[in-house]
Amino acid sequence: MQQETILRIESHAALVGIIGLGYVGVPLAARAARAGFRVLGFDVDATRVARINRGESYTLDVPGEVMAALVREGRLSASDDFTRLRECDVILICVPTPLDRHGQPDISAIERAGDAIAAALRPGHLIVLESTTWPGTTDEVLLPRCAARGLQVGRDFWLAFSPERIDPGQTNSQGWTVENTPKVVGGVTPQCTEVAGAFYRQIVQRVVAVSSARTAEMTKLVENIFRNVNIALVNELALLCDRMGLNIWEILDAAATKPFAFMKHTPGPGLGGHCIPLDPFYLSWKAREYDFHTRFIELAGHVNNEMPYHVKTLIIRALNRRGKSLNGATVVLLGVAYKPDIDDYRESPVFKIMALLEAEGARVLAVDPHITTFVDHHGRELQTTPLSDELLGAADCVAIITNHSAFDYERIVRLASVVVDTRNATRNVREGRDKIVLL
Repeated sequence: MQQETILRIESHAALVGIIGLGYVGVPLAARAARAGFRVLGFDVDATRVARINRGESYTLDVPGEVMAALVREGRLSASDDFTRLRECDVILICVPTPLDRHGQPDISAIERAGDAIAAALRPGHLIVLESTTWPGTTDEVLLPRCAARGLQVGRDFWLAFSPERIDPGQTNSQGWTVENTPKVVGGVTPQCTEVAGAFYRQIVQRVVAVSSARTAEMTKLVENIFRNVNIALVNELALLCDRMGLNIWEILDAAATKPFAFMKHTPGPGLGGHCIPLDPFYLSWKAREYDFHTRFIELAGHVNNEMPYHVKTLIIRALNRRGKSLNGATVVLLGVAYKPDIDDYRESPVFKIMALLEAEGARVLAVDPHITTFVDHHGRELQTTPLSDELLGAADCVAIITNHSAFDYERIVRLASVVVDTRNATRNVREGRDKIVLL
């Protein structure tokens, strides 16, 4: 059975099913289809399914013309009928794993996907979880559901974990994509690792096999915790430099000239995205099972969570320069997305900043060239405001939250009364630097 499955994969006769058509699932589906597989995507969102089947892309990582061609050629389609999982030979799980309102891991989407797979399980299935989670999820959550069908893992079906490493907003000409990013793979058994590795070698340039699914799960968390802790370090240094009257950006640029033993991270208004603000706390939660407290991770979280409050302080400081109070002021926030040049606003720090400013009586307008409507943390559906000379001139304060390349920073500084720059986006602006308040 194992060799038959590998042969089916290597000949590209296997049908690839992808559960979850979001920022991870769609680029992965497109890559598998472009590599020669037929791909069937699954999602509970009927709107997403319909858009895929019309050949529309709703993520910047897959150009519309690429999506349209794959659908037109019959390489890619989508469905909300999860009984069709039985048709698939390879099933990849790419569902969201957020934290709940109490800060606890929410793997309910993985559990639902596991139930759907178990109901459709047959001999020959390869199942791979890509969603970030705590070490042990594949073995403790997915395996029991599948094994309950009476099939034996490593003989009748194969189960593995391979963490997604999506960097939204990248293309082949710009940076790391699904194809050229090394893929870590760890199976529940060695046979599972072998079969999963055989699949990923068809769609990525390099596969890194590890000893177990738990090892692969931990690898993903270590990657994100590394960034989380280092960002917290420079954020804390930024807070200190602010009190000392030092420019943290100049200091970091100088430190980065050291050719060894230093990796530059930069401060910001707070963490955003689907990984760094959330994933470290999956490990903190799981560590308690072993009577272990991840103090660095929790401390980093506290420091990073303070940054939106510091941005509010900087805005108050900027307004004070002009004899204005925050109450009644019009504040324009440039950037809703959590990183430059994308339309993804998951966990963006802008929402906390908006809430803090509004609580003090400010009128807050958000501007983003990539986003027209968004839903904030209160569930409100809001619209962004088009950037104009009139808007910049009328604002009491303009704050740069996301350093989109589409923004003309010289124009912004020239027309605004005062600018709070949380990203050092105005580094090359020469005129009007007395208007700029740097994080």
